[in-house]
Amino acid sequence: MRDPAVIFQRLDDGAVLFAPGNESYFGLNEVGALVWEALPPASASLEELCAHLQQRFPDVDLATVRADVVELIDRLATEGLVRMPLAGADGLSAP
Repeated sequence: MRDPAVIFQRLDDGAVLFAPGNESYFGLNEVGALVWEALPPASASLEELCAHLQQRFPDVDLATVRADVVELIDRLATEGLVRMPLAGADGLSAP
């Protein structure tokens, strides 16, 4: 789940996140911005989020989409921009 304190600003080629708590900025490319927008509550599970992205990018296989999404969510969690780490293979959940 996105940290509600994080400010999201869409740009022409992606987005920028600002975390007021630690005054940090984090840049996202276009795909990263789509992932951010699809995080819960927009998606109920990791699989739903990845399926949505694969519909946007049908030339990319689902395993690659999933691996890239997991990597980004893990990075966002490390930066304190999401409130929970990625759960197991069956979805997203709070720690």
